Amino acid sequence: MISAILVMALGAVVLGAALGYASIKFKVEGDPLVEKIDAILPQTQCGQCGYPGCKPYAEAIAKGEADINCCPPGGDEGIRKLADLLGREFKPLSGEHGVEKPKSVAFVDEQFCIGCTLCIQACPVDAIVGAAKQMHTIVAAQCTGCELCVEPCPVDCIAMVPIAESVETWKWRYPVFEIKPAGTAR
Repeated sequence: MISAILVMALGAVVLGAALGYASIKFKVEGDPLVEKIDAILPQTQCGQCGYPGCKPYAEAIAKGEADINCCPPGGDEGIRKLADLLGREFKPLSGEHGVEKPKSVAFVDEQFCIGCTLCIQACPVDAIVGAAKQMHTIVAAQCTGCELCVEPCPVDCIAMVPIAESVETWKWRYPVFEIKPAGTAR
């Protein structure tokens, strides 16, 4: 009995050591540039850029496969930050991906909601709460304003409501004036 326990313990130690070695030997590190680009993107996961989320779009930008001006939720401010980070020239927002809109959240008109769950299935951040054949509601703190829940609603009970600017949500418009490198002619 004790010999069986010792054999099992020895096997566990050997396998543990092999897994520890493999985790060090085959360690995959993330690209720090991708992380910086992803931090600038608005994290709406809306797919308007042509990628399924902000992280894949950041990876495509880092590889040079995508341009920096494809994110409508990030707007001109996001494009400027990306241009500064990557040392590229600022480009206006690409018209084929949409237009910049004010930050908004979804709102469900509870009188008309039929509980079909199509909006829940479409939401990439699980900001919609409800059950089949029950009224749904939006958790505004989690809603990114991606608008993906609006189209699948068969009764059009979901509307996008702009977020009012307050002390907590106000942001300085970056930059207020164009910054030129030192030594350039005016």
